[in-house]
Amino acid sequence: MNFGQTPEGEKVERHVLTGGGLTAAVLTYGCVIQSLEVDGVDVVLGCDTLDDYLTRSRYFGAVVGRYGNRIANGRFDLDGATYRLARNNGTAALHGGVRGFDKRVWSASAASDSIVLRHVSPDGEEGYPGTLSVSVTYTLADRALRIDYAATTDAPTVLNLTNHSYFNLAGGGDVLGHVVTIDADAYTPVDEHKIPTGELAPVEGTPFDFRAPVAVGARMEGAYDHNYVLNPGGLVRVECGMRVMEVATDQPGVQFYAGGMLSPELTPYGPHAGLCLETQHFPDSPNRPGFPSVVLRPGEEFRSWTEYRFPSVVPEG
Repeated sequence: MNFGQTPEGEKVERHVLTGGGLTAAVLTYGCVIQSLEVDGVDVVLGCDTLDDYLTRSRYFGAVVGRYGNRIANGRFDLDGATYRLARNNGTAALHGGVRGFDKRVWSASAASDSIVLRHVSPDGEEGYPGTLSVSVTYTLADRALRIDYAATTDAPTVLNLTNHSYFNLAGGGDVLGHVVTIDADAYTPVDEHKIPTGELAPVEGTPFDFRAPVAVGARMEGAYDHNYVLNPGGLVRVECGMRVMEVATDQPGVQFYAGGMLSPELTPYGPHAGLCLETQHFPDSPNRPGFPSVVLRPGEEFRSWTEYRFPSVVPEG
């Protein structure tokens, strides 16, 4: 169905998917997951109108790229050349720049339980090299939302795709009482600009240790916005009452953001209305040779997957 038109005259579509016990609404604007219903409860934060997505969204439900998270000083070197990016977060480039993938209208091919969205990012867009062809597939099956990413380029570039959905398993209120478990022995500490120092620091003995279940608001007043180094095959688990979400991925990291910077004056939501679990490569990887590589070259195909699973929980007794 039609969801409106951008100021540039591009039509935005809204597609409803059903499958595996879930229902999702997906927009062609920004690849946005507008809603995700689990047992009749919408567990993601969304906006009601396209105008709100244009003016009041903080990446709600969107795919961000070319590079999710931050690149220090809005620059990186690749193959002897320096690339200068749009700096939209202080001195850093964040989530692809001023008009990243979250602010583009994607083409779509939809079935009842899945949708494929595609976008071609031209050479030089937001300062990134190479023409990049990207596809994102959302599939509902077995009480899970699966996201499959794919991309190719005609020149060497860097790439870090993720989905920026905010989850609230209660369907309302704040997430400070949500209980989180992250299978990660280390995280990437950051400086005052939220740029990694380059260290992979142990979570042992710190407020960042979620290897055992901890409520979001139990420490640091829930002020989390950090990248975790997932153990191989490691899951993230979120619990709220009888509702559970598990996050599985082939990516090396996950950004846990507890929504503390959401503002009711600037967005439809207040602080801690939802939490993000953005599966990803590490922030500032193009400038950190010790981090896993994010370089994509011609002839290669980037592929990645993430699943948000909602297992049925049987009450004890």
